[in-house]
Amino acid sequence: MEQKPTDLELIQKVLNGETDRYALLVKRHQRFVFTLALRFSKNREDAEEIAQDCFVKAYKALGTFKQTAKFSTWLYTITYTTAMTFLRKNRLDTTSIHDESTILQLENQTSSFNANGYERQDSHAFLNIAITQLLPDDAAIITLFYKGEQSLEEIGEALHMEANTIKVKLHRARQRLKEKLQYLLKDEVKELL
Repeated sequence: MEQKPTDLELIQKVLNGETDRYALLVKRHQRFVFTLALRFSKNREDAEEIAQDCFVKAYKALGTFKQTAKFSTWLYTITYTTAMTFLRKNRLDTTSIHDESTILQLENQTSSFNANGYERQDSHAFLNIAITQLLPDDAAIITLFYKGEQSLEEIGEALHMEANTIKVKLHRARQRLKEKLQYLLKDEVKELL
């Protein structure tokens, strides 16, 4: 059975002229880059645009990748800066969880759930709703740590912060996430956390 090339091997091949190999890197990382972009933009179309921009920027800057960190960390750094630039440029509207239209939207979503109790997939749906209500930095840190399985050091590198700062921010983001979940789920939050 043939072993898949590592990110570093693919990068070397791309830099040596086999540019079609870049598609493998994109395929390998596109889902998570999109997820992270979505955490910032909170809009599917904008997240797709951010993700596409990230891969274009990464391709153009591939020669500057120093290989001192994982490629994924370097790519997530590009994702973070691209998303922040996009948000500043477009000044996306943010809504409060206490906004009446947001509450109505959440009530409509929750009314479709089974009246006999919440299934495990419903818990994930509520968790994703709560994450979208977080500030972009909090959502990014939660996403990188839990879904991206990045270490505190790797997240710090991606977000240009010290690992200890990330540790504190992660703790605070968890607290804010818990508050959002408590608001959404009331007593059921105890079962999730």
